[in-house]
Amino acid sequence: MHLEFPEWAKLGMMEIKSPKVDIVDRDDDILVKAEIPGFKKADIDVSLTDTAITIKGSTSEEKKEEKGDYFRSETMKESFTRTLALPAEVDGSKATSTFKDGMLEVVVPKHEHARSHKVEIS
Repeated sequence: MHLEFPEWAKLGMMEIKSPKVDIVDRDDDILVKAEIPGFKKADIDVSLTDTAITIKGSTSEEKKEEKGDYFRSETMKESFTRTLALPAEVDGSKATSTFKDGMLEVVVPKHEHARSHKVEIS
């Protein structure tokens, strides 16, 4: 069953977006890149376990318009939560992150035992 909403009803609906995320497994660390346009640094929360990363974002905007007897107020909220498995065990306490122009980058070092080690063939 497909429901079709009239345009006026769609105005109050919250659009849920999930950021695009790339995870790059490098020799000594893991790089996580997430596109989060429209959010500020203060709107974003990143948490790590040994094997996963969770990125959360929440923002709201309020618009008010008054003209004589006419008054309109709208509040728009947007939020997301994205949890992703990491390809190796990491040390979250040593993670670093940057956020610029809607792009979040998190670099997390791997635990020593999770790093690649070259094996000589005899």
